[in-house]
Amino acid sequence: MNCKEYAIVFRALSDPKRVCILQMLTKEKQCGCKLLETFKITQPTLSHHMRILVECGLVNFEKRGKYTDYSINEAKILEMKTFFSNVGSKRCLCDDDCDCSAKF
Repeated sequence: MNCKEYAIVFRALSDPKRVCILQMLTKEKQCGCKLLETFKITQPTLSHHMRILVECGLVNFEKRGKYTDYSINEAKILEMKTFFSNVGSKRCLCDDDCDCSAKF
């Protein structure tokens, strides 16, 4: 990942509802209808939040007819854990096309 991709993930997590959704999905795969019940939000609002989480790669989705199941993208979570465990190591963890690599 590069710095831009990390920033997209951080931006996705800047909303408390999306953080809560992510927490829920760490426990088990969830149908969108269950998420709607839990948060008492409209379907378009849930779709907006889920689109952001899916586009940044934190969440996977699977269509089942008219229903959509959402789950955590374990690989992306592992990438983020690695990023945070290396913060302060004085080395850039981004891909080669990152602007910050010249600063380290």
